[in-house]
Amino acid sequence: MKKLRVSGRLVLVLAFLGSGWAIAQETDRNMLSVDTLLRMESAVGGWRAPAPQWTPDGSQIIFPSIINDGNLVSLSPEGGFPIRIPINLGGTGWFFTPYVIKISPDGKWIAYISVKSGSREIWVWSVTDFQDVQLTDVKKPINNSLSWSPDSRWIAFSCNMEGNYDIYKISVPSREIVRLTSDKRKEVFPAWTRDSKKVLFVRSDERAVDHEIVEISNTGQDPRVVISESDYFDEGGEALGYPLVSPDGKTVLFRSWRSGWINYWAVPLAGGSRRQIAPEEADQNDAKWSFDGKFIVYTSNHNGTYDLRVVSAKGGEPRVLVSPETGVCGDAEWSPDGTRITYTFTSLTKVKDLFIVALKTGESKQLTFSMPAGDIEKRLVKAEKISYPSTDGFTINAYLYKPLKMQPGEKFPAIVWIHGGPTGQFEEIFLHQFGSSAPDVQFIVQHGYVVLQPNIRGSSGYGKAFEKANNKCWGVCDMEDVLAGVNYLKALPFVASDRMAITGRSYGGILTMAAATNVHGVFRAALAETGYEDWTRQSELYDYELGSLEENRELRWKLSPLSHVEKVTTPIFVILGEGKKPIASPFEDKLVEYKKEHIAKTYPGESSSVHSYEARRQSLLDKLAYYDQYLKDKVTTK
Repeated sequence: MKKLRVSGRLVLVLAFLGSGWAIAQETDRNMLSVDTLLRMESAVGGWRAPAPQWTPDGSQIIFPSIINDGNLVSLSPEGGFPIRIPINLGGTGWFFTPYVIKISPDGKWIAYISVKSGSREIWVWSVTDFQDVQLTDVKKPINNSLSWSPDSRWIAFSCNMEGNYDIYKISVPSREIVRLTSDKRKEVFPAWTRDSKKVLFVRSDERAVDHEIVEISNTGQDPRVVISESDYFDEGGEALGYPLVSPDGKTVLFRSWRSGWINYWAVPLAGGSRRQIAPEEADQNDAKWSFDGKFIVYTSNHNGTYDLRVVSAKGGEPRVLVSPETGVCGDAEWSPDGTRITYTFTSLTKVKDLFIVALKTGESKQLTFSMPAGDIEKRLVKAEKISYPSTDGFTINAYLYKPLKMQPGEKFPAIVWIHGGPTGQFEEIFLHQFGSSAPDVQFIVQHGYVVLQPNIRGSSGYGKAFEKANNKCWGVCDMEDVLAGVNYLKALPFVASDRMAITGRSYGGILTMAAATNVHGVFRAALAETGYEDWTRQSELYDYELGSLEENRELRWKLSPLSHVEKVTTPIFVILGEGKKPIASPFEDKLVEYKKEHIAKTYPGESSSVHSYEARRQSLLDKLAYYDQYLKDKVTTK
């Protein structure tokens, strides 16, 4: 054991840190290097990238791409190689805040939100003369939503100029700004009616739990509530998204949890009864009206697999247009003539690519090809979808990864990998958020580890009751599902039952810290990435999941890992981003105070998490060395 000062703080660090490169050189020819895995990027953008969009004339599809260093490219719907568009989007400023990119209805402008001027502002790029114009200069928080008026004269957007998010519109290209709303509640995701005379938007209460879809005139007059939704937590507004107004302006499509599942419902804009479009026990996403208003396309999530469906606007039995065995269809967009639909597809062994499907025949064609040449996919581990029983009658669905090469009688250490959220889900996406990316898992598995990724209670995708099942019991009731997963692993003949670890990022990091403080004699090691250890801080999410701070302070503190660090018996590796200044970690400070065996490391240039290629690479090597130290009794040196 030796001491090392990291970011100005004294921590205990094991001798292996910094030796990961030597480990990487020892891989055999059948293993994919850390560099190969991390270089597998999508040609159509990463997680939450904007959906590829058709130009109004139907001749091109545009999307941000690594081919143009994250800037826009255009591609013929017939295929071919994408053509770079000479536009500098400039970056988003935060890793999971995507660009908002919208083509004007007349096809003359591309609007987007960028931080390249120093603050989040709306820009427009001229298709005809290639001029890039900064439209707003408000230097105030702009919400990640905007929409063009059908006459292409205005852009509606949401901005916090006066202490809360209101709806504004700005003239293109004159830059005249008109404030449309002034309510004290949060108002986001504006959408226009086809005649450009009305704007609809989502208004949320201060808890982000109850919402209204509101209609207002294009001058800010005559506000009217179209529909009210309760008990649907949506902190940023992205879950509800834009109100989807039908092409004839008579109907609004919206997501609702009222059936116990997130399904699409429709309500007459003029008022009347709401109706469910395609009822099912599955969460629905990415709905879009066809341009003639006769059909609706959407995706449907069944235990992490998303298919692509089309249903009549009148409702009824949907047609499953694309039905993958595993994987995720997303980002559906109609062609202007309504005969085809573009969509993206990814799986746990396939990088996201763009496809197009003919509505009449159901025949799909791949338009982009992101996977590197060769047999790389065959060398990736295909996860098994499994399930196991837990306490309180819950069945937990999970993904099980095991090494490709397993000899009879051979046993491997196992890692339980927890996703972020907690309202999140492990699903069949190659590049995802919060440390659950397939390349990270593949790297660890191919070095001789079994990995279990459970969708514990509190996860999305399994209905409202399941998602709410860990409210007010973080780190306790959902830990039961983790421990049930450990028992599942112990029963497998190829798992070394006495060599277990737990890891995760964001809420996965939170639950890992909770395991280190509360669970004893189960895990040999814990690895927590980010995550807040004190749940008495003010947060809309904490208020929703754990109860208001005023009424539940004692409970929230009791559940917080920070409240009982003295009980830690499991060695823990705490990973933090560094950002411009070192990020203080009260949990780490307590580990030092109580002289608990641990490692704490920051990665220079990162924010609250590790995201750059260089930092991810080094962190993976550090993680592998840590697991080898504690689960394989393997000490490596430089």
